[in-house]
Amino acid sequence: MDRTSKRLWLGITALCVLLSACSHLTNTRSSSGASAIVLKSEVWTNPPMHLFIAEVDLKNPHVQVRVAGGGPDPDGPGPWQTILTPPTQIATREHFDLVVNGDFFASRRIKNPDGSTNTLPDPEHWGSAQGAAVTDGVVWSTAKTNRPCLILHKDGSFAIKPIKQPSPDDWEVVGGNVILLRDGAIVHHADTNRHPRTCVGLTADRSKMILLVVDGRKPGVSIGMRYDDLAATLLRLGCNDALNLDGGGSTIMAVRDKETGEYRTLNVPSDGHERPVADVLGITVTSSQR
Repeated sequence: MDRTSKRLWLGITALCVLLSACSHLTNTRSSSGASAIVLKSEVWTNPPMHLFIAEVDLKNPHVQVRVAGGGPDPDGPGPWQTILTPPTQIATREHFDLVVNGDFFASRRIKNPDGSTNTLPDPEHWGSAQGAAVTDGVVWSTAKTNRPCLILHKDGSFAIKPIKQPSPDDWEVVGGNVILLRDGAIVHHADTNRHPRTCVGLTADRSKMILLVVDGRKPGVSIGMRYDDLAATLLRLGCNDALNLDGGGSTIMAVRDKETGEYRTLNVPSDGHERPVADVLGITVTSSQR
């Protein structure tokens, strides 16, 4: 082995030793364009956790951010807004390159002959988003109280703030339940429960969107995060403002294979399969960047 090769080998060995001593291991790869979307994953050992991160370049003119509902409105002027649909089915319909689940939602329950309510959703999965929701400028859900939302305005600017009724300037809106970061500071929450999580954050200059998915409910593998854990992680990842989207069994991040067109789910949903949802947040990169 010559001197140059020996130095290289020693450097690689030292790097491997360093990584094996860390509780946070990260893999990074680009997806759907060299800089449009960058995917990362982290495996923690103490505590055990699996994280999946997508950095979306909002300044890239080929990147499109959209909110898409499930199926059509099942009851017109009635209380239900959509047919709950698995995220990858919505993504296939909308040609998204990356998708995560969106709003918290309610689902219709079946009335039993004795007047009691079945604890399971009805087979047709009628549902409604609990926060504000806007798709391509069309408002299809409003909230009863202010709820934090990711908002894409018609002028292309992004914001994270609580709203009840979208404004005429809102082009895409997806809602969550709590603000995690505000102006670069952690918003602390008393709730210390650990669950699978889906979150979205923005950098201070609004040049990047960070999507974070954390697996949970898997003892010894990935136990899920508390709100304050999420906030600290999003701050580390460069976010200035962030909110928590629906989580639990709804949590999912999936990407489209550019060769086959099929979707690959990066995380492992806690239900063991995709849960039908009211809407999703999707990212599309136009063909010139693929």
